[in-house]
Amino acid sequence: MLRILYFLAFVFSAKSASAPFIKPCKKGDSACVMKSAKAALPTFVAGIPDLGVKTLDPLQLALISSDERGLKVKLIDSVLTGLKDCTLENVKNDMDKMKQTVEVNCNMVLKGNYTLSGQLLILPVQGEGKYKIDIKDIVIKVVGDIATNTGEDGKQHWHISKWKHNYNVKKNVRFTFENLFNGNKALAEPVIEFANNNWKDVMQEIAPPIVRAIVSEVVDALEALYKAVPAEELYVA
Repeated sequence: MLRILYFLAFVFSAKSASAPFIKPCKKGDSACVMKSAKAALPTFVAGIPDLGVKTLDPLQLALISSDERGLKVKLIDSVLTGLKDCTLENVKNDMDKMKQTVEVNCNMVLKGNYTLSGQLLILPVQGEGKYKIDIKDIVIKVVGDIATNTGEDGKQHWHISKWKHNYNVKKNVRFTFENLFNGNKALAEPVIEFANNNWKDVMQEIAPPIVRAIVSEVVDALEALYKAVPAEELYVA
């Protein structure tokens, strides 16, 4: 009986030795996984230098580029804010299939420098300067395949072997592009108005590389965490 009590005490109160902000959960305990992930999220997003996890809010994005459907886009030296306030909608660890699913709802703002040229839906567009994209209520879902490998410490560590994602903006997006058409307001203002009135269609044009770049940075940070923390400290077998 005493051993059983010790085991239960470990399951419900133990924390990772390498990452004390993470409470390991028993296999199949979805409620525990969700609670643990919510508690760990602020620390993870803030960055953990000792574990090699970089800061995600603000998130620095050196270059995002796209050349699709006749529109060339470059977003340079961008800064993303808002990830620290994301809400976890769903977190699932399927240790039998070795898959992890994370779904978040976020409001985020992306600022930086841009260059645009080509056709934005039905309108020609050209310019370079400062930009801002304000995204309200975006739901991002990421599904990752988890493998294990032996770390430098001789212990088993998780590794994200591949991942896929999808997203849906539920509320609104506002675009600001300064110096369109070299500052010609007569040409620029109709384009901005059109983009903001048709934000769903515009997002289909320009959002895929943006969202992928953001998710890629988050996955890299999670991969760094897994490299630093043994799998045995992340869940109770």
